[in-house]
Amino acid sequence: MKQLLTLPGVFAPISDSWMLADAIRQEELGPGSKALDVCTGSGVLALTAAECGAAATAIDVSRRALLTVRLNAFRSGLRVRTLRGRTFGPVAGERFDLIASNPPYVPSPRPDLPRYGARRAWEAGHDGRIILDALCDEAPSHLRPGGALLLVHSSLIGIDTTMERLRWAGLIDVEVRECRRGPLGPLMRAQQAAGTIPADVDEEDVAVIRAVSPPAD
Repeated sequence: MKQLLTLPGVFAPISDSWMLADAIRQEELGPGSKALDVCTGSGVLALTAAECGAAATAIDVSRRALLTVRLNAFRSGLRVRTLRGRTFGPVAGERFDLIASNPPYVPSPRPDLPRYGARRAWEAGHDGRIILDALCDEAPSHLRPGGALLLVHSSLIGIDTTMERLRWAGLIDVEVRECRRGPLGPLMRAQQAAGTIPADVDEEDVAVIRAVSPPAD
């Protein structure tokens, strides 16, 4: 994949996206497999899945994000289907071998999701879980038997909470595939200054969580 371009207002990939891209490469993807990238942003996850041979689909609420994906796919000689919408709305009735998402997960002073602007790429309500919880609840109905879900987010919004929610939704083999500890990034620091993150927190764990759809009977 060539170096990614990001149009103005589109969130450029940072370390959590690259962690998740590495996890995608460890999955058994190839011709005949289908992969879905929800909250695609620049498209790095969809493009990674396409590089692995999967038929990749990218979803985002931002028109600029989807244009960014198409530009990056063209530059890399890859094919990615782009659909506008939130979570799984644009792929109703479809199932995939892999679903990956680096969703907005930064706690916000506002209780709901931003409707416009770049903040849609990171803000997700008071607890940072609005989109993440929807992904956990809805992913099982969009995975093929034996298909995998990969999510990445911060320990500040509850890694254990996500793992329990995935099990409650019916997924199995729920595990932390990778976890890295480091200082709070600029987005978390900004929300800390706004009072949504405790002032005494200096570090966070960023984890890739993997869960699997039960095999067919």
